[in-house]
Amino acid sequence: MDRDRIRKSFLAGTSPEAYQYFGAHLTHEYGKDGVRFTVFAPHAKNVSVIGSFNNWQGYPMDRIPQGIFSIFVDHARMGDLYKYRIETQEGRLIDKADPFAFYSEQRPQTASIIWDMEDFPWQDDAWMGQRNKNYNRPLSIYEIHAGSWKFKDPKAEDLARLYNYEELAKQLIPYLKQMGYTHLEFLPLCEHPFDGSWGYQVTGYFSATSRYGDPRKLMQFVNLCHQNEIGVIFDFVPVHFVADGYALAEFDGFPLFEKAGKQGRFSEWGTVLFDYTKPFVRSFVLSALDFWCEKFHADGIRYDAVSHLIYENGVHGGKLNRPGIAFLRGANAVIGQRHPEVMKIAEDSSYYLKVTAPVEYEGLGFDYKWNLGWMNDTFAYLSCEIDRRGAEREKITHSMDYFYQDLFLLPLSHDEVVHGKHAIIEKIAGNYEEKFLQLRSLYLFQVAHPGKKLSFMGNELAEFKEWDQAEPLSFSVLEYPAHGAFYKYLACLNHFYSCHPALYCDDYHPGCFQWLSCSSDTVFCFERRAENGQSLLCVVNFGRDPAVSFAVPNSGIYQKIFSTVDSEQCEKKGIRAKKTSEGYRLTIQLRPFESCIFEKKAIKRKGKLS
Repeated sequence: MDRDRIRKSFLAGTSPEAYQYFGAHLTHEYGKDGVRFTVFAPHAKNVSVIGSFNNWQGYPMDRIPQGIFSIFVDHARMGDLYKYRIETQEGRLIDKADPFAFYSEQRPQTASIIWDMEDFPWQDDAWMGQRNKNYNRPLSIYEIHAGSWKFKDPKAEDLARLYNYEELAKQLIPYLKQMGYTHLEFLPLCEHPFDGSWGYQVTGYFSATSRYGDPRKLMQFVNLCHQNEIGVIFDFVPVHFVADGYALAEFDGFPLFEKAGKQGRFSEWGTVLFDYTKPFVRSFVLSALDFWCEKFHADGIRYDAVSHLIYENGVHGGKLNRPGIAFLRGANAVIGQRHPEVMKIAEDSSYYLKVTAPVEYEGLGFDYKWNLGWMNDTFAYLSCEIDRRGAEREKITHSMDYFYQDLFLLPLSHDEVVHGKHAIIEKIAGNYEEKFLQLRSLYLFQVAHPGKKLSFMGNELAEFKEWDQAEPLSFSVLEYPAHGAFYKYLACLNHFYSCHPALYCDDYHPGCFQWLSCSSDTVFCFERRAENGQSLLCVVNFGRDPAVSFAVPNSGIYQKIFSTVDSEQCEKKGIRAKKTSEGYRLTIQLRPFESCIFEKKAIKRKGKLS
């Protein structure tokens, strides 16, 4: 390792590997095994390392030019606890966790832990060799909060009830395969003090939370996912960090990672905003992104609250956050070069253009952007009284008006089932039975609509209560027929999606989607095509009309291959399109809220298929 090169690039704002220099590293120096501690604290008068290896009494660290302190301790070992004791210019002593710590004490304790991140025996070469950004592959993401998917023992207290990474792997991986998901996305696993933040208020950007086990256990979890052909995406928080006194805030007695003064320092969540005008802050966050790709073999990184890095205060149309934009472009370019197969995903609620355009074309360099407009419009439509939906038709069709401006991913995420927004099924108008029928059509619409897919854990259970991180999912609800049937339906739909290239190939090719005129105001018909020639006709029904007719691209017989009512059965007998003055049309019978997918049936003529 070229320590001098990394130090210089860190200070210049261009280092993606600062974690190799800063922090606590097991090493061999002066003929002895020990640990090298290095910390950046330019405003400190003095810095000492304190820990379980010196009875928390402190060893003064050597000052290196440009605000860096370092020391080698020959009797420190892996698993020892430590902090940095910083003497401010005013003479105050403050104890801080290591910003570059690889492991941390379980909350409410706050010390960092010496840990070895090297030489994990990865066995995922086959996966790593074939993975890519999935533009022409199925991408169906199961978003999860690791602490509330299930409880190991609901009667146990606090951390004892949580599954560790090893126990999660044994249950979650078979579950993902059974349900037909291609990828798993964790809500942030960076260390955080408050469970109720769901990981979005971070203390340790290089420290996988100790709630579920040590970093090597998380590596093994990812390793097993890859061996089972499941990708892993990590949620990441580049905008803000907690204000807790032991972490990054006023790290060396002065605002180091944040702005000085109150103006522009704090977020709407009471957290502290990173100051991206500072080069070393850019290096710090860039290195954290690289760390999760390099050390945990991330297949994707989802950036939280990107709108706050595009606009000051995250308000679309407001003042541009030019340092934030510059960071995004620089970071995405570097990660794209170092990890070209890793997906960079933006959770962006603004209308800023070119989020997924390459940096060289003045874009932000993301690979995907969450389509929150599609989600909001769809729920606004489904919340309308069923008999009044005809006037709201544009809420469903509008998403395709702008779809090709960016590379969109369609989310039904955790944000939509909390804080009084209601569970997804509760957002839908209608009686109990109608809600379940429409819920099936909603998910078929998500799967059939261009763009990749994401659904939050528990959505598959069709629970009527909002998600609560303090409680496990209510899998017992599957004992009720409507819930159990929907659960099986969604698994069937996910597998159907992965088996039909027209639903995932060429998602972002304008020539592979076409709206089809329909006789009903509450039925939406469109064609999905793949360049391999497969064509599917998708009929999404959010109404009660018993029969509809819609345009089809060609003559022939069309066979229903999937239905929200009979998802496990296909009709052998097809329906012949009829020629009209305006082309060919198909007339079909529909049960209330039944949505379905048709494929043109091959007809054998004179020894050939047509």
